[in-house]
Amino acid sequence: MLPMSNLSPSSGTPMAASPLTRACLEIDEYAAQLGWDKPARLFALVDTARLKKQEPRLASQLGLDQDDAGKSSLTPIEQEEVPAGTPLDTFLGTIAWPDAVVGCALTVERLMLPPSAEASVPEGLGDKELAKWVAGHPERQEVRLTVAVLRDGSRESAVRLREKDSSTEVLTGGGLVPGLAEALAATFS
Repeated sequence: MLPMSNLSPSSGTPMAASPLTRACLEIDEYAAQLGWDKPARLFALVDTARLKKQEPRLASQLGLDQDDAGKSSLTPIEQEEVPAGTPLDTFLGTIAWPDAVVGCALTVERLMLPPSAEASVPEGLGDKELAKWVAGHPERQEVRLTVAVLRDGSRESAVRLREKDSSTEVLTGGGLVPGLAEALAATFS
């Protein structure tokens, strides 16, 4: 398990209330430690107590045999690398999770524009032309999106701006990246 920077100074426990939010922030922090300009990363989310009971050796390797105080009840397990050159929606359409996986998460870097720039988007651009136009826009922001979903429909997102690359500047919310959350939720259909 990775240490989280989203900790209460007095108790050292995560400030996020929900296990899904804590897992999402844990993955965001892991991605932040790896740096920018990285490929998308996919994670299975498993119930920590179930993992410790059914796979004690794996739990030990992940450091889950230690005191659980302040740790998430969901354990993110990174999956094989997302294939380069494959569109993300195509890749996600090939995933089927075993029953032991209660959720999944993805972290990916993107360029975003502020809402004020939407009106200036040229009409009729294909995906490649639009990506090139956004990349050249003076108001573009580089962001890392971490989106997590559970089988029960729960969703969480963490958005980190490259220019404000700090754990204290991460935005969280279940509805921040709805399209990606839908695509991840579809992997459980």
